[in-house]
Amino acid sequence: MKLYSIAILLKTPEGKGKILTSKNELSSFGYFQRSTVSEFMVFTSKILVERTATASRASVKEREYICHVYVRSDNLSGVVIADHEYPQRVAHTLINKVLDEFQEKCPKPNWSTVKENEAPYPQLTELLQKYQNPKEADAMTKIQSELDETKIILHNTIEAVLQRGEKLDDLVEKSEGLSQQSKTFYITAKKTNQCCTIL
Repeated sequence: MKLYSIAILLKTPEGKGKILTSKNELSSFGYFQRSTVSEFMVFTSKILVERTATASRASVKEREYICHVYVRSDNLSGVVIADHEYPQRVAHTLINKVLDEFQEKCPKPNWSTVKENEAPYPQLTELLQKYQNPKEADAMTKIQSELDETKIILHNTIEAVLQRGEKLDDLVEKSEGLSQQSKTFYITAKKTNQCCTIL
């Protein structure tokens, strides 16, 4: 998963995209490619903001990248460019966070007067680094990752028991802790499930 760019733009009354501030993480590109890639990201960000309706979100696929855009009702806009593996929900959460924090640092009356890409928001670099790993930056993603890991551990534990030559059927038969009714239920459920198997 890779996050390449975060940009904050203003959709002007003429419908044009004006970059207020942006940060890129281009270390995965060759040194001589970086300026071209950066220009492409600025161009793409402006086009996305211009073509996205006010008060709406979009995610656009462009080759091996996905561009996430949100144009708020006050025309403050955010664009995140990432690879296909980066979670869409985390990207849009990041956009919301960035736009809210930016509005606190740079109030609305200043948006139209600030020069292109010179709005003061130094925290953008820090957020770009923090969100490189969405599992660490986003609590929901972290919890989901931990749940997936727990499922894998449980699955491996059952497989380990079965690999030692013991079968679940044998364990049920030998068990003194199960009542006869539970054993009958297990056998009946197993037979029922066998007849429902699709070949």
